[in-house]
Amino acid sequence: MSASISLSGALGHALTDKRIDILRQIGDTGSISQAARVVGVSYKAAWQAVDTLTNLAGTPLVARAVGGAGGGGARLTEAGQQLLTAADAMAQARGAVLSRWQATPHAGPALARLAVRTSMRNQWPCVVQRLEVLGQIVRVHLAFEAEVLADAPTSAPTVLASRITRESAELLGLEPGLVVQALCKATAVRVERAGSPRTATRVQSAEAGRFRLAAKAVRVVRGDSGDEVSAELAAGVQMVGFAAPGSGLRAGSRVELLVDDNAVVLALAEV
Repeated sequence: MSASISLSGALGHALTDKRIDILRQIGDTGSISQAARVVGVSYKAAWQAVDTLTNLAGTPLVARAVGGAGGGGARLTEAGQQLLTAADAMAQARGAVLSRWQATPHAGPALARLAVRTSMRNQWPCVVQRLEVLGQIVRVHLAFEAEVLADAPTSAPTVLASRITRESAELLGLEPGLVVQALCKATAVRVERAGSPRTATRVQSAEAGRFRLAAKAVRVVRGDSGDEVSAELAAGVQMVGFAAPGSGLRAGSRVELLVDDNAVVLALAEV
């Protein structure tokens, strides 16, 4: 596999978070700790960024020197330099393409969100409401973008949360008001008929990290392993999940969608 192909996965981080910035600062400063300070993340988060990019690239991007007169340091490998060069070229090309669509307000964000390729069926533009720090874990409270007022991003109701590490929150630069893309596998969304005995005892999301979303089924596909249900929430947001086999649900049924915060993944799109 050539270097250009093996680096393609890592290039997905060129515009969406701070990992490429950290790599660039390592090249400029020769120090991971200094790169962390410049970018504004912890030393641990900087190492996590290097590890993630290295795994995606399939080749070492940073070489670390231990000890010596200068107390050690770090330098980019040839592959690391190639990754930065490719990232710069991609940024220029992307800017040129998006500039053509500035006159159409929805095209730019749509193109950026479509650039995220994933097997996850559920993808929703959301706005970060607040960050709840729980030791090394951060629970990111989210509202659907469609329900958020532009001048009051934290006033809409929390509908979802994502449980991530503090380092991931740092690398993504998460803060209230930031628009993110929330992703969740359809198999991680449990669908129940609204008002059924199992939904009578409501689970408090603040305690258990589970959210119940009222919706209306619009399509139901029967299956031996479970009934696939496409549902629409009040905000017009579409969600796909699975009910028990033989659920008896049909289009028009009122349902509740159960989503745990540890099943929600966050992504950023540079617009």
